[in-house]
Amino acid sequence: MNPLISVIVPVYNTKEYLERCVNSLLAQTYSPLEIWLIDDGSNDTTELLCDQLAGKDSRIQVVHKPNGGTSTARNVGLSKVRGEYIGFVDSDDYVEPDMYEKLMAALLQNPAAGIAQIGRDEIDEAGNQMPNLCNPPKEETFVSSKDFLRELLLHKGDCSFCTKLISKALFQNRFFPEGKLNEDFRLLIQMLLETEGVLSLPGYGYHVFYRLGSNSRKKTKGEFSRVFPDSVENAHFAAETVPKKYTELADTAFRFQVFQCIEYLLHIPISLMNRERQDYVDIVAFLRKNWGKGMRNPILTKKNKIYLTLFCISPKGLRVLHAKLRGITPT
Repeated sequence: MNPLISVIVPVYNTKEYLERCVNSLLAQTYSPLEIWLIDDGSNDTTELLCDQLAGKDSRIQVVHKPNGGTSTARNVGLSKVRGEYIGFVDSDDYVEPDMYEKLMAALLQNPAAGIAQIGRDEIDEAGNQMPNLCNPPKEETFVSSKDFLRELLLHKGDCSFCTKLISKALFQNRFFPEGKLNEDFRLLIQMLLETEGVLSLPGYGYHVFYRLGSNSRKKTKGEFSRVFPDSVENAHFAAETVPKKYTELADTAFRFQVFQCIEYLLHIPISLMNRERQDYVDIVAFLRKNWGKGMRNPILTKKNKIYLTLFCISPKGLRVLHAKLRGITPT
């Protein structure tokens, strides 16, 4: 018999889009499939819609929980699923009918991979096609873990779990970090260090509905600022762990560290650039300590090295000057 696939769908206040998402899963040409709707404390009647959808198809299971974020919902799902392979879909997105059939076929032919992914496209609220973040290959390609990690560290790869089908064995004693943004990255790094690689399939099987008000993409002040320190934490983690297995990626991992620190310093509000903000203090100290190493890094661009040098000299002064040159009042 074909292995069971479990699809985990975190749900929060998406009543306008949830049925489209669920219908795209029910239409899958791969039949051994269960769908877990994890209602993350919805309060706009989405929670009722979850139950209604489950009443129409036995493949759908629903769990209601207090609001805690996407990672907590995914982790609840991981504790419930029965499938040998696991997929994730955001409740305002949808998938092609044959997506999981294609992903499963690739994995059954290459079980050592453990992970298969397909391309995704993004559509905004006006129905416009957005630029592709990652272009899928023209034909099925096996990407070694080392090469996949290199692409991620160069900001070229796809770290989203939504485009992937993953062996449940890779989730053994692992969960998504809770209370963090960019939560997919760290967990994927851990998995890539334990598997041979990723099967990358052609075509676009996953459709992202880019909605600014969505749970994963909202840009409230607190949510927006948090992504930068979380990304720096991920960069430090990658630089610490990846070179232990792939020493040839040490320069690439260090470049990723420096790049994420610069991104943080370019986006933190100037008013928070002070000694009371510990993550800011730590990032400036890291750059100053590693300035010489950065200057010798063969992968950092000339522009990166200029920013690195200026942020080491006067991080707050550079931001003030940067704002004035752009005609923005420093805040």
